[in-house]
Amino acid sequence: MDRSEEAAWRPPRTCDNYMSEFKHCKSLWNRFHHYYTYGTSPTCQQWKEDYDSCREWEKHAATEAKEALLRSERNRVAEQRKFTPVWELRRDPPRDWHMPLNQEKPQDS
Repeated sequence: MDRSEEAAWRPPRTCDNYMSEFKHCKSLWNRFHHYYTYGTSPTCQQWKEDYDSCREWEKHAATEAKEALLRSERNRVAEQRKFTPVWELRRDPPRDWHMPLNQEKPQDS
């Protein structure tokens, strides 16, 4: 079995990572932070389902578990890509980028 075939039989993350994410999600600190930030309690069930699918994939090479886990990872990545950047990215440097900074001019903060 070469490396590509071996990688096809392994989950995208270790199963311990899914359990760690689940435990973090259920922690008091995270629940407080999530409620403060979003006004709702975090939903942690997906991390638990991902952990269970990962274990099933590792133990029995179950295709349903593999597909469920890969679908969940794709959804997670797609969700992260939805957000627009906070800052507008520059295409070119400012015209006076090489000039020394004016130390006497007050900075906008």
